Amino acid sequence: MEVTALSVGKSVLNGALGYAKSTIAEEVALQLGVQRDQVFIRDELEMMQSFLMATHEEKDEHMVITTWVKQVRDVAYDVEDCLQDFAVRLEKQSWWRIPRTLLDRHRVAKQMKDLRAKVEDVSQRNLRYGIIKSSKVKTAADKFSMAGTATMFGIEEARREQDKAKVDLVQLISRKNEDLRVIAVWGTSDVLRETSIVKRAFDDPKMCNKFQCRAWVKLMHPFDPIEFLQGIIRQFYIYSLRGAGEIRVTMGAEVLQKMRKMKADDLAQEFKGHLNDKSYLIVLTDLSTIEEWNQIVACFPNNREGSRIIVCTEHVEVASLLCFGKEGGVPEHMQLSVDHSLYAFCEKGSEYGINLTEPGSSSNAAATSSNNSVDRKNLTRIESMVASFKESQLIGRENEKADIIKLISNEDSQKLEVISVYGMGGLGKTTLAKDVYQSQELSGMFQKRACLTITRPFDPEEILRSLAMQLDAENLGNTWTGQSLAGLFEGNKYLIVLDDLSSTHEWDTIMQHFPTTETASRIIVTTRVEKIAKHCSKNLENLYKLKALGYKGSCDLFTEKVFGKITDLDDQYPELVEEAKLILRKCNGLPLAIVTIGGFLAKQPKSPMEWRKLNEHISAELEMNPEIGMIRTVLLKSYDGLPYHLKSCFLYLSIFPEDHSISRKRLVRRWTAEGYSSEVRGKSAEEIADSYFMELIDRSMILPFKASFGSTKGIDSCQVHDLIREISISKSMEENLVFRLEDCSVINTQGTMRHLVISSNWEGDQSEFENTVDLSRVRSLTVFGKWRSFFISDKMRSLRVLDLEGSSGLADHHLGQIGKFLHLKYLSLRGSNDVSYLPDSFGDLRQLETLDIRDTNIMMLPKTITKLRKLRHLHAGRKLTYVHEPEYIEKCLNLHACCAALPSFMLGLNGASVIPRGTRKLKALQTLRVVHLAWGNAVLQEIKKLTQLRKLGVVGINKENGPEFCTTISNLKRLESLSVQSDGEQGLHECLDGIHFPPKNLQSLKLNGVLVKLPKWIGSLHNLVKLKLRGTKLLDLNAAIQVLGNLPNLAILRLWWNSF
Repeated sequence: MEVTALSVGKSVLNGALGYAKSTIAEEVALQLGVQRDQVFIRDELEMMQSFLMATHEEKDEHMVITTWVKQVRDVAYDVEDCLQDFAVRLEKQSWWRIPRTLLDRHRVAKQMKDLRAKVEDVSQRNLRYGIIKSSKVKTAADKFSMAGTATMFGIEEARREQDKAKVDLVQLISRKNEDLRVIAVWGTSDVLRETSIVKRAFDDPKMCNKFQCRAWVKLMHPFDPIEFLQGIIRQFYIYSLRGAGEIRVTMGAEVLQKMRKMKADDLAQEFKGHLNDKSYLIVLTDLSTIEEWNQIVACFPNNREGSRIIVCTEHVEVASLLCFGKEGGVPEHMQLSVDHSLYAFCEKGSEYGINLTEPGSSSNAAATSSNNSVDRKNLTRIESMVASFKESQLIGRENEKADIIKLISNEDSQKLEVISVYGMGGLGKTTLAKDVYQSQELSGMFQKRACLTITRPFDPEEILRSLAMQLDAENLGNTWTGQSLAGLFEGNKYLIVLDDLSSTHEWDTIMQHFPTTETASRIIVTTRVEKIAKHCSKNLENLYKLKALGYKGSCDLFTEKVFGKITDLDDQYPELVEEAKLILRKCNGLPLAIVTIGGFLAKQPKSPMEWRKLNEHISAELEMNPEIGMIRTVLLKSYDGLPYHLKSCFLYLSIFPEDHSISRKRLVRRWTAEGYSSEVRGKSAEEIADSYFMELIDRSMILPFKASFGSTKGIDSCQVHDLIREISISKSMEENLVFRLEDCSVINTQGTMRHLVISSNWEGDQSEFENTVDLSRVRSLTVFGKWRSFFISDKMRSLRVLDLEGSSGLADHHLGQIGKFLHLKYLSLRGSNDVSYLPDSFGDLRQLETLDIRDTNIMMLPKTITKLRKLRHLHAGRKLTYVHEPEYIEKCLNLHACCAALPSFMLGLNGASVIPRGTRKLKALQTLRVVHLAWGNAVLQEIKKLTQLRKLGVVGINKENGPEFCTTISNLKRLESLSVQSDGEQGLHECLDGIHFPPKNLQSLKLNGVLVKLPKWIGSLHNLVKLKLRGTKLLDLNAAIQVLGNLPNLAILRLWWNSF
């Protein structure tokens, strides 16, 4: 929650500060006589912003700071709302309203004083509690003081946790199994020291009595097998002295002296013979590579005496690979420390596996604590690795594995090739990469091999040291340098896996140590971010996007985890089929989710009721259940890795229903209206917001839903994975950002919310509605389903977004007071069939940027729309071809009083709308469609003045207005999209030939009407990507194809009805 609070706080503060520093705010303050207050507030907000930036960099998650940040956020909201309200209301004043202005000045001055007092209170609160330090957030003295406090109050708790961990490890070692078993313990150097939990377990009296031979050996580098064995024998001798008599001591000394003189082969044979009938416990510390382990394990006999080898390593990859099962089964794991700094792994087995939900185990307690604690935000590298094991056992990934092996084995290239595997968290990228790394097909192809996971925070020295040790631990030891690392690669063919890259900087830092020699070497990279994948793999053929499992693969993986084998549910468990389908729908092909939920259900009764419980309470299970909570933990890693500006954009997605297709343009324009983006170096706020959309796609936080065949941008809409959406919902609720009124919503617990969503299944009354949320703070209202009149309220003074797209029951009279919402920037009535006109008060919406009235019955826009000087996008019209229906014509004839006598042209508008005279004043307009050229050349004269237009759609082109239309199009230099439809059966023949200077940036062209032949200027559209022809009746097919074939960027050609 702390990281989210910081990110949302910074985002809001940026908006408030940007407005407080703007020339508009300065002008308002000057006119109203409150300059000093405005300057004070601006400076205070700037200091708060600097602190939030420092806190974010330090990743400080102290609860006091979090509380203060939330207070800063709320003050920033108030500042932005007040300053904008002053500006909007001042903008409405006229010269004849001077007396009213004097009253307003008094009111504004009082509000500014109150606002200044709020800002001062927040600043003073910081001083009282010492939140902001003069230098770094935590000084050395602070850390020392905190350590002392922890020692005073936490020593008993720490001792109890260590005792639990020791008991867990002793129980793990003591599990009944006659075979030699290996337990790998991963941790950092300070937790693997001799006073650690491992040492305490080793010295436990139970272990002393259970094993006849015990040894604790620190491995030396380079590895010397003779010295290694002699060291173990020396340890056997030392530990045998405890309680031993004189005869036994003499025998030990004689054996030791004899073995010291033996050669390597004889020593190994004697050593095995000595252990052949004894149970032994060996602890090996500081293991660096699998190659070392392969030499060591050969020294120990599997004498079926229940012996154990505990391997301590700082390398998570080594720990994980030591305990893979003989048939490729992933290891079980146990968390030994509450702070996630120590883990134990062992091979999965029916008698030896670790029960993660075992009552009373520290691993379960820790997992429960960590999942319930608000302090747990960053996924440690070990948790990430553990989660990747859970993602899949390559069930359903056989084709992907074969594809990547084929890319690696490609002998056509002798250069270093980088294969980048990318996709959202939980898809199994790590598991797939490591399975490829260990595959038999590649076993003899490379002289040097290494597999490592990039740690957080990124430590290049540690990464390179780990890489060097895996490549050549025997010769390098600990004395490695960048030059020696480069020397290891020189002349050798190598295979390297770099798992979980999160930035291009990490890649560039590592790769500067790799030589450019041509040895046909290969590097496999895994990452969640497409942009990083492309940066690493210059050859696009080596980019491999890992997709979700299909239904069959998902079902096979699920049943394998639940029943231990792939099972046909229809045949064997028909009563579970429906609930299984719901579970798999929620998982949506994500292996991590499938395996984790399947593993949980494997321990539950196989009954529809139990599975139905999980389906109905999946949100709570993700947060409360430590087993299923691992899904949330892994997916949170993707969220935590977002920059702060993307966090706000991502949380905003919780507004939309489950499985909803979210339009790219709708989302981007809503973000812009909310102030989530601002102009940067000539790029408009909308262009910046669009880049945010693509960045969330690249990071796999949202999924491309419709890579449109007809879109010049490629992706028209997106969806949010159900489990990612659960995170978005919970985080936005934490921050009082989004509140959803729905059938199961909790009432009277939310207080101040900024974005209100009314779901289709909510059936509350007006009293419940008004008592649930502070409507005066609501910035956006989104309605899905049926509209009711009390949804809109005069209290919504800060409303910026009113999105009623697709809602039913909205009628003309519901919009009578629309002009009161002075801050409205985005209004969508799309699909409201019962709305046929906009009131004149609509002209009071001076801040409006987007108006979407598509698929309504609004045919004439009010004259007052010409007052909306900030309007950028105007979408109108219906998806109709020709309008002849009597009911539709009757509706047109009964619009309202001023349209009682409609001209004859209104009877055939072909789904287009009529714009009023004066539209030329809308200088900011970039989108205008679809409009009818109903009053001839006059409307074209209006459009000609809209020089910022990028998208234009018109209906009603004929030979009379054709020449003026051609002149208009030649004048619109910025046009990128043009849609033209003829007026009835007259067609477009010779109507478009007069365009002598077509817009150079035109990317999309739609022509509807008889052409007979293509206009010559189409051949000059070198940037044209999409062309749609309908009813054009082209006669010379070959000539048309020749013209189209010469368009270098044409990617989409749609030939509809009667195009030829």
